[in-house]
Amino acid sequence: MATLNPSATTDGTWLSRWEPENTSFWSAGASGLAWRTLTITTLNLTMAFIVWFLVSALVVRLPQIGFKFTPQQLFWLAAMPGLAGGTLRLVHMFLTPMFGTRLVVSLSTLSLLIPLVGWFYAVQDPGTPYWMLMLLAFLAGLGGGNFSSFMPSTSLFFPKRLQGTALAIQAGIGNFGVSIVQFVTPWIIGFALMGGAAFMGDSQTLTKAGVQSQVYLQNAAAVMIPFTFVFGVSAWLMLKSVPVKANFAQQFDIFRSGHTWSMTSLYMMTFGAFSGLAATFPLLIKQIYGGFEGAPDPLAWAFYGPLVGSAARVVAGPLSDKLGGARVTHWAGLGMLASAVWVTTLTSPTGLDSFPMFVAGMLTMFFFAGVGNASTFKQMPMLFEPRQAGGVIGFTAAIAAYGPFLFGMLFAASFGAFKSATPVFYGLAAFFAFNVVLNWWMYARRGAANPC
Repeated sequence: MATLNPSATTDGTWLSRWEPENTSFWSAGASGLAWRTLTITTLNLTMAFIVWFLVSALVVRLPQIGFKFTPQQLFWLAAMPGLAGGTLRLVHMFLTPMFGTRLVVSLSTLSLLIPLVGWFYAVQDPGTPYWMLMLLAFLAGLGGGNFSSFMPSTSLFFPKRLQGTALAIQAGIGNFGVSIVQFVTPWIIGFALMGGAAFMGDSQTLTKAGVQSQVYLQNAAAVMIPFTFVFGVSAWLMLKSVPVKANFAQQFDIFRSGHTWSMTSLYMMTFGAFSGLAATFPLLIKQIYGGFEGAPDPLAWAFYGPLVGSAARVVAGPLSDKLGGARVTHWAGLGMLASAVWVTTLTSPTGLDSFPMFVAGMLTMFFFAGVGNASTFKQMPMLFEPRQAGGVIGFTAAIAAYGPFLFGMLFAASFGAFKSATPVFYGLAAFFAFNVVLNWWMYARRGAANPC
């Protein structure tokens, strides 16, 4: 039998054939190409999440270096990348079948240089107008948009039996970008890079509890610029595209299926909550516990949320392949419901004594959200054929990417009207309960018409 050559291309960039469900084809070289592609695109996706959530790490520092903004304005800044990310994902969901993995991934990554360079300069001048920061926050959403073209690409490269694992690895590691930017920022802004102010511009003086220190907030963007460039160029040089093509109009067939809408609601429960809470967690800590003496540094704690959720997503992928996505989603939803109710008892504190329990409740919610992120992405490829599954993954991811925008608006309104975040968590508990019932009835119960 002739040796298969799955990496053969028609024009140097598009593969001439791709049959991942063919075990002979898969074992003859397709597997290696698929996992190599997953590695490259995952690195690029991680950088996309870093840029997308860069603003969440910067906003808590802006008032301390001279920017005069209200809490509502800060929540709006944190929300803008979510508005852009969701909107751009609605575009990205169509791109891979039209232009291929190589072109989409490389150019999308290189576009992240625009907001990075913009934030590098903007934070060095406290006189930068609010509208400019809002524009740069919106442009940071370029990173959020990438998910809805990267993930459908990955679903095309792998057989169904491995898609839960592959998608969970890519999305989970990509989600680590949120933790990376929130963890690295407090450290990297504390010292000058490459000769200090001559290269970096003027630092700002941070005063807290009578202690002054130099803050180079622009470092948070500057350190990401070379990585973004290298990853984008590497994608251009090393990636290939799967020969699964469809024009813009052909891809609208997914909207005729009720499963598209039910899975959108389920993924809004899981990733919508993950992304929304990840973007607002630092400000929540600041607003709820920041007024007490010895208040915790929000960025010293906030990164744990997306870290826990991202790790849970990686682990839950193989579990979903083994047990079935719907069953795992059912228990993830119940966990999110219980943790949301728990957090409502901790959002009107009288002191710092309840802070550890508040963090524990939030981390529990992040954990179950991460599990549900993986399990829902296992369900979608089981309900649709490969090209449609990619489109549904892209669309559901687009709607859920509005999480940071919606959560930013909800918390801003809640603090403005009630001086509390409690009403938002009550609303989340109700939404989680609805989705638990939806998933159980359509997919998880015994006798369901479409178990997945």
